[in-house]
Amino acid sequence: MFIAIIGSRFSGKSTVEEYLIAKGFTSVHLRDKDLEAALSFSSPAMLLDHVTQHWRSNFVTTDLDSDRLVNYFIRRPFFMLLSIDAPILQHPPTGFSLLRRASLQVKLKIGNHFDSIAELHCHLDSLDITNTNRLRPQWDTYFMTLADLASQRSNCMKRRVGAILVREHRIVSTGYNGTPRGVKNCNDGGCGHCNRTSATNGTECLCLHAEENALLEAGRDRVGANATMYCNTCPCLKCTIKIIQSGVKRVVYNLSYKVDEASARLFQEAGVEIFRHVPPPEP
Repeated sequence: MFIAIIGSRFSGKSTVEEYLIAKGFTSVHLRDKDLEAALSFSSPAMLLDHVTQHWRSNFVTTDLDSDRLVNYFIRRPFFMLLSIDAPILQHPPTGFSLLRRASLQVKLKIGNHFDSIAELHCHLDSLDITNTNRLRPQWDTYFMTLADLASQRSNCMKRRVGAILVREHRIVSTGYNGTPRGVKNCNDGGCGHCNRTSATNGTECLCLHAEENALLEAGRDRVGANATMYCNTCPCLKCTIKIIQSGVKRVVYNLSYKVDEASARLFQEAGVEIFRHVPPPEP
């Protein structure tokens, strides 16, 4: 693993680097520094070549201080970008401007609001920084991320929901909630129920749910055996019934919904596994 630490001045980058060195990491730099167990390289290419040849070892640096440098190293699957920041009153607001684009690639964000190094170390211990799942997400995390991405296409005025139908780790179909094809989008007034217009007060909702769209797109034949439905929100009862009927055998969701318990009971009765996927908490 190769961890690059970025952050504002005086935010604690060196402290985190020293913490990782104490955990067995080797400090690597693009300039000479008086640090124990540090290796210095005269160019990014030489540093990249060294960490690539020794990719099973653990390295840490604080020298990737530009988007160009971060993008040069981020191509490697063993590379992880870690950012640390402290309350603005504790340090001058400089240093992040050069890394604005690279911040999108950050795998772990740490807020250094601690009064002592010991407290920061205790927090770092709780984060399990060296967990390799941060480098390459597990399947459930991967597909839940895609479900969240699908939800951004939703046009429903009530909430955004996304769903991914998967079989044998391959995407069968995707869906998000909104009005049927050819009907005015919900956010354009197409569904009076969601928009609560007086002229349509009391009418049925016209929006298809994300799970329904994914199932309709796939069809029962493509659902096949042992399929998994990933939803960023727990399915409602209407969708639960359709998921069961379609032959899906596993449901993974993230956000809770008002009928979680009722849906869970129905899934259990039908022999469909359901569980809540909770991503690692933000530090």
